[in-house]
Amino acid sequence: MNAWWMPLGFGIAASLATVLGGVLALRMAGRLTLLLAIAAGVVLGVAFFDLLPESLEFGERSYSHRAVLTCAALGFTGYLLLTRLLASARRSTGWQVHLGPASLTLHSFLDGLAMGLAFQIAPEIGGVVAVAVLTHDVADGMNTVSLALAASHQRTALRWLVANGLAPITGVVAGLLIRLEAWVLAPLMAVFGGVFLYIGACELVPRSLARDGRLRTTLGVLAGVALMLVMTAIAEPGG
Repeated sequence: MNAWWMPLGFGIAASLATVLGGVLALRMAGRLTLLLAIAAGVVLGVAFFDLLPESLEFGERSYSHRAVLTCAALGFTGYLLLTRLLASARRSTGWQVHLGPASLTLHSFLDGLAMGLAFQIAPEIGGVVAVAVLTHDVADGMNTVSLALAASHQRTALRWLVANGLAPITGVVAGLLIRLEAWVLAPLMAVFGGVFLYIGACELVPRSLARDGRLRTTLGVLAGVALMLVMTAIAEPGG
């Protein structure tokens, strides 16, 4: 049990960082358009600089790059198909509201799971993964609230923030209790990379530009992408 205190501590920190990001987003609800633009860039940055590179790295011993990127394509097209099917159903609106926040919450759980698994391998590796997770958990909380507010009301956003806040520490505990090989984790991360590409490029960017087509909205998207580029670079070993 003594070996658990460090990963659990990082898991609690990750959960608190997620909640902090969500609280900031709630306080900035009046600036939703700019927040959506930045969130779009961050979601795209998470896909390009975090999920896809890590899925390629985790799966390099079991999969070709083409196979991993095929999983990403399946995530993108599968999410597209799901949203279109729900949109065509009469009572699908209530479900559509939850798709984006649910994807982000599952991503936070996978982050925690990766952290727990990394600490099983070695404390040094776990520390590196933990830093990588912490660098974007504030953004995860902001994105969860932004997506929920864009499609629904504050109560829904608050509920998803609580769920996303619990996800990292839950993932850490699961990662410490079970053994999940890289050959399973790699395609999962690739699928979520594809989902995030869809959420960012096909939902958040068009939504923010429809609200405000001025240059500052585009700059907000670019700022979000640049932020994740910097944060993931810092989180890299030796970065």
